[in-house]
Amino acid sequence: MRENLKNLCAYVPEASLDEVKKKYDLKKVYRLSANENPYGTSKKVEEAVKNWNFSESNRYPDGYAQKLRTAIAKHIGCKESQLILGVGLDEIIAILSRTFLDQGDEVIVSDPTFSEYELNALIEGAVVKHAKCSEETGKTDFEAMLSEMTDKTKMIWICNPNNPTGALNPVEEIDAFLSKVPKDVIVLIDEAYIEFADGNQTAIGLLSKYDNAAVMRTFSKIYGLANYRVGYIVMSSEPGNVLQTVRCPYNLNSLSQTAALAALSDQKFVEKCAGKNAREREKLEKFFEENDIFYFKSQANFVFFKFEDAEKLAEYLLKHGYQVRRGLRKDWLRVTIGKKKENAELMRLILQYHNEKRKQ
Repeated sequence: MRENLKNLCAYVPEASLDEVKKKYDLKKVYRLSANENPYGTSKKVEEAVKNWNFSESNRYPDGYAQKLRTAIAKHIGCKESQLILGVGLDEIIAILSRTFLDQGDEVIVSDPTFSEYELNALIEGAVVKHAKCSEETGKTDFEAMLSEMTDKTKMIWICNPNNPTGALNPVEEIDAFLSKVPKDVIVLIDEAYIEFADGNQTAIGLLSKYDNAAVMRTFSKIYGLANYRVGYIVMSSEPGNVLQTVRCPYNLNSLSQTAALAALSDQKFVEKCAGKNAREREKLEKFFEENDIFYFKSQANFVFFKFEDAEKLAEYLLKHGYQVRRGLRKDWLRVTIGKKKENAELMRLILQYHNEKRKQ
């Protein structure tokens, strides 16, 4: 085993719903911990999957995912050659790290942010440097990132909106930051949650201006295809050709391609989900404000909030059938925004725990 792998910790997801039900003797568990779309998937996806040609199961899928590639390029306004598709963004992150990082290279990430950036960098033997996010807003602190840069910096990750803080940095701020980054440093902008943000906040328009920038998207979140594992990256054609070489052939199976193509064709579903999420997000944030619970203003489908005895609160919620994400930062919890009734009950339980604690 390589020395740099011996002390690494694998990504640990929340316990499965079946495990939680069994442990706490619950009939129903609401998983508000994985940032999944509570409204499911488009009906067009259901129809497409049901009509998928099962007789082709013994055949390899289209290794270039041509139909899906063409549809994505048209949807976001890029060239097909700029796209690399992967088995979720997890594979894209791994491919990027494998392609660009050498032993001793430095990678800069916001703190906190999605842990897979760091894990994959460490697997390649890179050194990860952390730039603290704004403690007032949860936004990526670009000045802090610039201060961490050295001649060994090779890669910078920007999650926007950031996971777990939910905070969004305007495109203008990203533009200003890119103008200060050396051209031999690749800047990766992860927009997994961008469809939940108010207005058109994507940084894809910056790619024509900066050859060292790239934007990542996924079908796992607002499209509701977490189980199908479809993600992609948009970048300049030159490094894109290298990534096509590094990625596994036939990486995206036919059923996933079919589901993603159908999901992309139903933008009304996306708009509807974004609207419902925004309304419920506003209610949840108002609840935190009214009860003096500190949180970061979110532009995603989750809210990150600070709470004394956060672990005890999470356990209390779990015993009542509500699973939220813990362990991302001391005294903080991340809650996925669910449906109206789920959110109302969650707020009631938090307030109930809050009041019980006061009486003690």
